[in-house]
Amino acid sequence: MGNQNARGWRRLMNAWRFSQAGFRAAYRHEEAFRQEVWSLLLLLPLGLWLGTSPVERALLVGSLLLVPIVELLNSAIETNVDRIGLERHELSGRAKDIASAAVFLVIVLATSVWALVLIPRWL
Repeated sequence: MGNQNARGWRRLMNAWRFSQAGFRAAYRHEEAFRQEVWSLLLLLPLGLWLGTSPVERALLVGSLLLVPIVELLNSAIETNVDRIGLERHELSGRAKDIASAAVFLVIVLATSVWALVLIPRWL
C-alpha cells in the first residue's frame, strides 16, 4: 500500500515499478506466462506483416496481447487462492478452474481471429 499517498508523476512512477515487479514475478514463477510471452514475441511481427489493413493488424496483434493479459489475471487468482491455503477446497478448485477456462477461451479467440483474418486469403 505504499502508493496510497503518492500523487502525480510519483504515483505513475510507483505504478510502473509495481507493474515491472509483477511482470518479473509472473515470468519467473509461471511457465505458461513464459510460453505465452515467447509466442507473442514470435507472432507479433508476423501479425503486423500479415495484416493488410490497420484493422487487421489491430485484430491480429490485439488478440495475441489478450492471452498474456488473461494469463496474468489467472496467475494472480491462483496465487491468492494458494496464499489462503494449500489444502483442497471445492471453492478454491472452482476459482482456479474458472480462471483457467478464461485463459482457454482467450486462446480460442486469438486462434479464431487469426483464422478468420488469414484463411480467406488462401481459399
